[in-house]
Amino acid sequence: MNKLDPHRTALLLVDLMTRIVEQPTAPHSGPAVVARSLALADAVRKAGGLVVSVRAERPGVAEQPPGSELVEGVSGDLEIVKHTWGAFHNTGLEEALRKRGIDTLIITGIATNFGVEQTARFADEFGFTVIVPEDAATALDAHAHEFAFDYIFPRIATVCTTAEVMAALD
Repeated sequence: MNKLDPHRTALLLVDLMTRIVEQPTAPHSGPAVVARSLALADAVRKAGGLVVSVRAERPGVAEQPPGSELVEGVSGDLEIVKHTWGAFHNTGLEEALRKRGIDTLIITGIATNFGVEQTARFADEFGFTVIVPEDAATALDAHAHEFAFDYIFPRIATVCTTAEVMAALD
C-alpha cells in the first residue's frame, strides 16, 4: 500500500451503533471491529486526517430503536446520518468531503455486505480512492464477508489490514 496523504484522507466509521455492534457477527466480532476502527481513528486524527462517523436512522420513525446511538468512544469530526444502506445517498457526504479536499476514503464498520459495501461502491463511482481494511469490518455471517472481500472489494478498492493502513499513515 502506498503512503497516504492524511490531509486528503478520511476514515468512515459505518454503523458502529450499539444495536449493530451487539449482533452476532463473523468472521470478526463487533467489539473487535470497533477496537480496530478506534485505533484507525486515532491514527488518522494524529496524522491530520478527517474521521467521519456514519449512523443509520429509520426514516419516518419518531423514535429510533434502542441501541441506535454510536457505541461509546466512536465519534466523528463529521457525523453523517443516513436512511439507506450507504452513506452517500441524500446525506451531503460527498459535498462535505470535496469541500475539505478529501480524495481517499478508508471504510470500516458493520456490516461488510450492507453499509460498508454500499458506501464503498458509491465512493468508487464518485471517483474516490477506496481502502477497506478486512479486519476492521465484519458481517452477519462469514460467507457474506468473504464474498465481498474476495469478489467485490478487489475490483473497487484496496483491500488490506488495519496495520497496513496505519503504516501508510506514518
